[in-house]
Amino acid sequence: MKTGLVLEGGALRTIFSSGVCDALLDGGVMVDYVIGVSAGIAYGVSYISRQPRRNLEIVTRYAGDRRYMGMNNLADRHNRSYFGLEFVYDTIPNELVPFDYQTFAAYPGQVEAVVTNLSTGEAEYMPVPREDDKFLLLQATCALPLMFPIYHLNGQPYLDGGVADSIPYERAFQQGCDRVVVVLSKARSYVRRPEKLQPVIERTYREYPNFCRAMARRAEQYNTCRERLFQLEREGRVLVLAPVSTHKVSRIERDTKKLRMLWGDGYQQAVDRMDEIRAFLTPDRA
Repeated sequence: MKTGLVLEGGALRTIFSSGVCDALLDGGVMVDYVIGVSAGIAYGVSYISRQPRRNLEIVTRYAGDRRYMGMNNLADRHNRSYFGLEFVYDTIPNELVPFDYQTFAAYPGQVEAVVTNLSTGEAEYMPVPREDDKFLLLQATCALPLMFPIYHLNGQPYLDGGVADSIPYERAFQQGCDRVVVVLSKARSYVRRPEKLQPVIERTYREYPNFCRAMARRAEQYNTCRERLFQLEREGRVLVLAPVSTHKVSRIERDTKKLRMLWGDGYQQAVDRMDEIRAFLTPDRA
């Protein structure tokens, strides 16, 4: 039996998922396949490298640091992102809060990130390189429209994977997973609304009409995706963990008290459901 973990994005709201992953690590639960979108997989690699609380340390130490995020970074023509790319993807993992590349490379399973191809408007699923100390693919999957530059991988233009596939549980099944745990970053009651900045999107990315169309239908696709997910949950094919409340944590939250609270919610929910999670992933041992 092949087990999978699917991590939704959501920028700093994804600290809820880190709480879940940290509880899984503390409970000795490791799956065979991990896929994530945006911050879901950018934070999720710390689960693969078996570094509990690493993401919590990063956000509580640096969320208020202008080198981490702020308009000054977006205005920098060498950066062109709300987030300080060199600081986030180089200085932190390679100097300040070291990433365990060796343990990550030794993981025997699959790790994939989702990106959206601007030319086609479709999702693409790429293996996360085991020895990329610049985390280029993770930058691309996190590249929120209007807040990041366009990334070119293998000659193709990409942005945030959440545009085309926000919760890639279908990909997990396609990759042979029998049991899939899905961690959401938004409450079960959440309903995505149409993109308010669609006119700006249309102007900014006018040379990529398929991407603009993907952005226009994103809300409808996302809501349909969640409906299907909850149906699979009722059928017993997936196990879903989602925050009861996001405590009004924004995607660019600086309040470390709120971030700790959301992390704690994820951790406690996973601890409370640990027996259920283990039984779901290993039914023959239940």
